[in-house]
Amino acid sequence: MVRAALVVSVVVVLVLALLWGFQRQLIYLPSKGPVQAADASIEGARDVVLRTSDGLDLGAWLVPARPPARDVVVLVAAGNAGDRAVRAPLARALSRRGLAVLLFDYRGYGDNSGSPSETGLARDVRAARSFLVDEAGWLPDRIVYFGESLGAAVVTELAAEHPPAGLVLRSPFVDLATVGRVHYPFLPVGTLLRDRFPLVEHLATVEAPVVVVYGGRDTIVPPEQSRAVAEAAPHLAELVEVPRADHNDRALLDGRSLVDAVVDLAERVQQSS
Repeated sequence: MVRAALVVSVVVVLVLALLWGFQRQLIYLPSKGPVQAADASIEGARDVVLRTSDGLDLGAWLVPARPPARDVVVLVAAGNAGDRAVRAPLARALSRRGLAVLLFDYRGYGDNSGSPSETGLARDVRAARSFLVDEAGWLPDRIVYFGESLGAAVVTELAAEHPPAGLVLRSPFVDLATVGRVHYPFLPVGTLLRDRFPLVEHLATVEAPVVVVYGGRDTIVPPEQSRAVAEAAPHLAELVEVPRADHNDRALLDGRSLVDAVVDLAERVQQSS
């Protein structure tokens, strides 16, 4: 019995050690390899380069607004999978509604060098904002942050330091540990996690209007977590449920309810000036 208990203990320790060492491969699921040119995916878009504070160059697409253009740009922070080409339908839809869009890839995604981490993604999204303000000439009060799933935590942390005109959170979670416990209830997720993404903690200090959009049948981020994020927002402008949508359904990529929510917030930004 003692030997059996010892063997089990060793196995558990080894499993936990492996999970500790390889957890980022479970969190970040990038597409690897070259991403096609911007104008090959979106008419009028151009390739731009973002420089991070630690010296990385990140690929990005700047998508112009189609006339009649609104004086608002949307900074899109993607979820944990794919690359910027996956978000091209969203950028096209917003562009058709008069909004300029910046799509970018995190470090380690697409053809970018580096390895993703919570700290690294924070640097990456700051490089995106800096490009819009310092190089593209956008005023901070004309930038709307849009975060998808994991990206919702990324832009909320940014918003706590650099206030946007508005914040759109698509399928947000309370924090990474909370959503991790849903999928790995048998593991001490809170203890193991190196990257925590405490979205609600950062949201408490955000003064910008917040829109939360979520799928009613989301199997990745439970709907109750997105509703909890909405309840925690100091300045909730709108809560939008897409009733039958799962996490990766097209309705939550460029569906009408989602696009309308972004456009409505952009109109609010313009009217407030």
